[in-house]
Order: sequence, then structure tokens, then C-alpha cells
Amino acid sequence: MSRSMAVVAAALAILFLAALHTSAAADFRRGERREVSYDGRALIVDGTRRMLFSGEMHYTRSTPEMWPNIIAKAKEGGLDVIQTYVFWNVHEPVKGQYNFLGRYDLVKFIKEIQAQGLFVSLRIGPFIEAEWKYGGFPFWLHDVPNIAFRSDNEPFKQHMQRFVTHIVNMMKHEGLYYPQGGSIIISQIENEYQMVEPAFGSSGPRYVHWAAAMAVSLQTGVPWMMCKQDDAPDPVINSCNGLTCGETFVGPNSPNKPALWTENWTSRFLTYGSDAQLRSPEDIAFAVALFIARKKGSFVNYYMYHGGTNFGRFASSYVTTSYYDGAPLDEYGLVWQPTWGHLRELHAAVKQSSEPLLFGKYSSFSLGQEKEAHVFETESKCVAFLINFDKSQMPKVVFRHISFQLAPKSISILSDCRTVVYETAKIKAQHGSRTSEVVQSLSETNTWKAFKEPIPFDLKKAMYSTRQLLEQLSATKDETDYLWYTVSHEYRPTGDGQLVLLNVESRAHIVHAFVNSQYVGSVHGSHEQRDNIILKARISLKEGQNTISLLNVMVGSPDSGAHMERKVFGIRKVTIQKGNQPEQSLNNRLWGYQVGLFGERNHIYTQEESHSIEWATMNNTTYHPLTWYKTTFSTPEGNDAVALNLAGMGKGEVWVNEESIGRYWVSFKAPSGNPSQSLYHIPRHFLKLQGNILVLFEEMGGNPEQITVNTVSVKSW
Repeated sequence: MSRSMAVVAAALAILFLAALHTSAAADFRRGERREVSYDGRALIVDGTRRMLFSGEMHYTRSTPEMWPNIIAKAKEGGLDVIQTYVFWNVHEPVKGQYNFLGRYDLVKFIKEIQAQGLFVSLRIGPFIEAEWKYGGFPFWLHDVPNIAFRSDNEPFKQHMQRFVTHIVNMMKHEGLYYPQGGSIIISQIENEYQMVEPAFGSSGPRYVHWAAAMAVSLQTGVPWMMCKQDDAPDPVINSCNGLTCGETFVGPNSPNKPALWTENWTSRFLTYGSDAQLRSPEDIAFAVALFIARKKGSFVNYYMYHGGTNFGRFASSYVTTSYYDGAPLDEYGLVWQPTWGHLRELHAAVKQSSEPLLFGKYSSFSLGQEKEAHVFETESKCVAFLINFDKSQMPKVVFRHISFQLAPKSISILSDCRTVVYETAKIKAQHGSRTSEVVQSLSETNTWKAFKEPIPFDLKKAMYSTRQLLEQLSATKDETDYLWYTVSHEYRPTGDGQLVLLNVESRAHIVHAFVNSQYVGSVHGSHEQRDNIILKARISLKEGQNTISLLNVMVGSPDSGAHMERKVFGIRKVTIQKGNQPEQSLNNRLWGYQVGLFGERNHIYTQEESHSIEWATMNNTTYHPLTWYKTTFSTPEGNDAVALNLAGMGKGEVWVNEESIGRYWVSFKAPSGNPSQSLYHIPRHFLKLQGNILVLFEEMGGNPEQITVNTVSVKSW
């Protein structure tokens, strides 16, 4: 650049900064200046430190018709902020083609939050984990040449930056950042990367610094954070995720950053084959109070505050369709008592002392074994937290010449350091119970129609064939749970009359085996068992050519781990063993493949395409695996939540009026002997007054005549 050009450029820069300063000063004079910053104590909104309680709820896991109600209940529960992930794979399912419609309308969701007077914490990621299909990544990313996810890899960084920029620009265009007049006060880049960073060697730290710098360069006007990233580069804030951040959080990595808790887990996400693990309201409250007291925490987000429903195929491996049903607002958006009420009282007690918490001098000291006092005090106001870690004893302690009795594992909050205004172990809130009432039974045989899913047996009609066993997700592009592997085997009897042993090893979640179109057995894994699943079945073969058809099933794709793009699934080994003879490998035989089910490809769950096949009348014969069922039902009167009780079914997927309400798997019992989930939520917006069309694909031979339509409600006392 010439000297004259440099002088001109410098002058323009000075003029730009002067104009910016003049504009900002004018806004300030008009009382319109809006800004978000932070210091070592808190996020600062319009020049004031704020004590913020936040609740996670995901727009994709509910419906636009539900949003106003659940947001209002969150506000009533004492929240200041709604936090959500941004779901890349729903917004860009095809590279360059975006979708922000219906329950994917992120802008509408944020505007509803703002309309109700709450702030937004936006976790752009774009890796989110979240028990969500492929961790939120669109599967087309897997097929980008030379890509390595979440590392200092140019193809990945290019696509990540492009998507993050797209979201930020959309938020700016809609004026949704707080300095613009919107409600977004903080954003998150990446997600729990520290958990996998060592697997990337020197590329990991470089990627962290790149991601932070890229996010900051987008100039949103609000802070950025990284959760579970202790070395988050300045000015990005490191935050904590977990059950007990008051104990586990290493603290901000700079004295100029506040202590933020981005995920306080209100229960545990449920997986098929497991019993629900609910977290008591006393334990949640104890953890929150401890974080505020020990870590000077000023931002606590509940993960989840409303969990919702994993519609369609978006749940990750083995995760149930119901998500965080034990959160303060349950799957249906109903108030879960006493958790909701107990936390509401905690929020009020803390807010009552926000001045000393945010501006006071902090001190702490021991009150005896497993007992602590934490004090925040200004010249005029004081708040104290008296902590008892002992789970069985109720000790008396003396604090500032006053005697207090502490309940087992409890924290007492003292307003003015004298008066107990809240005890984490003492519930004063209403209690409640949720009930499910049958309003319609679908037991009439003549109302049901059935269609048996064809079992592929002719290799000549396969979609494609090859002499190898294919990796499942690469073959299906994660657009279906199902991949058929079909092979022909010529059998010559040896005269000993012994059955043949079929051995199948797979890295998928379920395998169903058929020989000459006859079912011979199934096997499945679990969330805890991540290795090969092995099917061993004694089969009968006819002389000559036999067809072995193997349906390999994924119950959700992975949502986490290093090098996700390298993970492999699908059938890895198939052998035949005749009597005592050595095993005979079929791996390198000619295999025929069919991606997905016939019924899926032909959309027979839709009203238009349902007429393209011949549905048979149901009869009282044995219910076969791999069968589609169809019937209609009426919408229950009133406004109570609606659910299907599928306790009599096996495993599959269910559609109501062409909307998939998710996978079901009630035949996989938990240790208690009960299904992990038997009720499946139907948002009322999915329903018509009459003639709702219900379609199920049943893999394992369940009985659809046992299905009931239920209403779900909560009673408090």
C-alpha cells in the first residue's frame, strides 16, 4: 500500500471510530445503550452484575405450539435465561440447503423467549453431543474428503466456520443479540472438547485456539464461553458441566472471568434397558447453593429444565424417545413437583441477597468437621451459607453468636447473616403426582390393517452388491436405521442330520436373521455394551441354494467421542459351521444390499402413499416380526397431554398423521422388569379432531391390539 493510501485508510478508520463513538454516545443519552460484558464476579448487563438462573430447553424437542407455555412456566419458576443448543443436522440436512421451519424455527423460539422477558444463552457448538443423532453433525460432513472432525483440519474448520457464521449472521439480521435490542446475552462455541482433546495430540490445542478466535471475530457484541474447557483462551469464558460443579469445577482460568455452570444435570438421560434415575430436588438445590457459595457462582443453568421428546430418529444410540422426563418441566411440559417449586424458592432466596453475592466481600471458614460457612458481605448487607456435608448427622453450629441446627447434607441460606430463608433439605413446595388415564382402547381387530415388510431374498433385485461387508452408516448415510445384508449359500447335506450353526458378529445395535425368508433369531446390545453383538442360531438349510438375509439395525447413531468420522458399524463377520466341521466364512461372498425398509422408501406411513400398497385385514394369528400396522383413533377431549401406551409392542417406530413421534422399544426391559418407556407423547398439534391415522412398524412381533390412547395430567397437593 502506498503512503498516501495508508494515510487515507487511517483517516477513514478515525472517522469510522468517531462515528461509532458519536452513535454510541447518542444511544447512551437516549437511554438506549445495551451491552453485555463480564468481570470476575458475574455477567454484566447494562453496567450491572447479574445473578442469573437459566433453564435448558430445546426447540427441536417440543413444538412451536408448546413453546409459549413451557417458557412461561420457566419464568414463573424463577428463571432469567433460556439456554438452547443449535442443531446443525436439522438446519442443514443437505449441504447448502437450510431448514428453519416448524419446530426448527430457531428465530421464532428466541423471539418468544424475548417476548416473555427472558434472556437467551445460545450454544452454537456446532458439535453439541446432547444425546442427539451424530452429536448434531449432519452426516454429509462424514463424506467430505480428508475431513477430521473437531481438529485443526482445514475441511472441518471451513464447514464449521461457515455454519457458525450463518447462524450468527441470522441472529444479527433478526436483531437478536442484546446490544441490538435482542435477548441473546452469551453464546457457546464447541462443547466439552476437553473430554476428547488428548486424542488429537498437538492438533487439539490448536483447534481450541482457532475455534475461540473464530467465534470472537464474528463480533456478536456478547461474550463467548466454552464448557468443560479449563484452558479456554481469552476472552472466552471457561464454564463447568456436571452434577456437582461446586466441588469439581477448577474455577475460572482468569480472575477477570466469572464462574458459570452451563449444565447442572437435573436427572439422567434414559436409555433403553435402564430404569429412570431421578435426582432429588434436595440434591439439585444443594449443588446449586454449594456452587454459589464455594465458587462465587453467578450463572447456573439446569440441564434439562424441560427435556421434551426425541421425535423421529434424532435420539442417539439407545437413548429413549422421552428425554429428561424428570426435569422441573416433564416431557409433556407439565410441572414436576416438588422439584419445580423447591428450585423456585431457592431462586427467590438467592435473588433476595444478590447485592452481597455480587458485590460483597467473600470469606469462608470451617464450622467443624464436614461443616463450612461462606459469607458475602457489603457495608449494609450480608448473606451466609451454612453447609453440612454429613449425610446422617444433624449438628448444631454457632454462627455469629446464633445457634443453628443443620439438617443432614444441607445448606442453609441466611439473609442478613441471621435469618434462615431457605434450607436445601427442607421442602416446603407442593408435591405432585402424574397420572395416565386410558381414554381409548385400540383393541378392535377389525379396525387394524397389516402389511408384512418384504424380506429380500433375490440378490438380482438388490440395490447394489459387492464382495465385502459394508460399514452401515456409510451405506445408509444415517437416513434410516435399517440395512439388509443378503447372501446366497449352497448347501450339500453330509448325511449326519445335524443342524448348521449361523454365526453373525455386528457392531450395530440389533441383528434379525432370516433363512429362506423364515425368521431364525435376533440379538441386541445395550448402551453399556458397546462391543460386537453376536448372534448364534441353529438353522435348517435345504439342499441347494439358500438365502440368508440379515437385517442390521441401528438404534440411533453415536453422539460423542474422538474421531467420530472413523467409527464403524454394521456386520463384521458371518460364518456357517456344519456339524463339527471348521467354520466357513461368508465375508467375501457376493452380498446384496438394501438400504432401509420397503415401507420407509415408499412412505407408507403417509396418507397419500398408504394407498399404494395392499393392506391386509388383521386376524388372530401370531403377530409376525417386521410388520406394519395401521388404524385410526379420535382425539381425546380437553387439554391434557396425549400419549400412546405401547406396553404390548416390541420395537419399532410410530407415526401419527405422518409425524414420527419416535422409536419405541418396550420389549427391552429394565432391571426392574418394566419397560424403560411405555408412554409415547403425541403433541396435540399433531392431532385432528377425528380420524387420526396411526401407523407403526413393528420389528419383533408385538401386539398392536393392546395399544391404548391415554391422557396425562399432574395433580398437586
